[in-house]
Amino acid sequence: MTQGEQRPNPESVPTEDQPAAEAAAPAEQAATATLTTQLAELQAKLAEMQDAYLRAKAEADNVRRRAQEDIAKAHKFAVESFAEALLPAKDSLEMALKVESPSLESLKEGVEMTLKQLSAAFGKNRLLEVNPQAGDKLDPMKHQAISMVPADQEPNTIVTVLQKGYMIADRLLRPALVTVSQAT
Repeated sequence: MTQGEQRPNPESVPTEDQPAAEAAAPAEQAATATLTTQLAELQAKLAEMQDAYLRAKAEADNVRRRAQEDIAKAHKFAVESFAEALLPAKDSLEMALKVESPSLESLKEGVEMTLKQLSAAFGKNRLLEVNPQAGDKLDPMKHQAISMVPADQEPNTIVTVLQKGYMIADRLLRPALVTVSQAT
């Protein structure tokens, strides 16, 4: 090459592939536009899903917090209903103590009424008596045998009840204290 000659610019030199490249350019632009549109749609959908996730998580946290508060209140005020049911019995006992010279008959009548109030409070709050009858089979889940005595009945059956037991719903609060017949 001489000094006056210039080297040809490779971009300006026509090649056989140039018409195909020019034809591919609009197709590439269309594909790029489609991909850009799809990307934007997916990003919008992702943002929507993230928002929905955060809202659901916040709602779950609120439900959990409210449930914990409800449980705490239930524990704190669990005996409220029972206490309300016992108040009339306490009031009756206090009124009986205020009477200056009660007769034996009026005391007995007052104690009976107070016992009825107490029994009603127990029933209302599902506090049930465990009071087995003589001859009933010993149930170690509800009865506590204090002693075994010789008796004319089947072994391991209740002879006498020394103290009633109590259950709250299906849960044993205190077993009935009983004596049981001995095997001969």
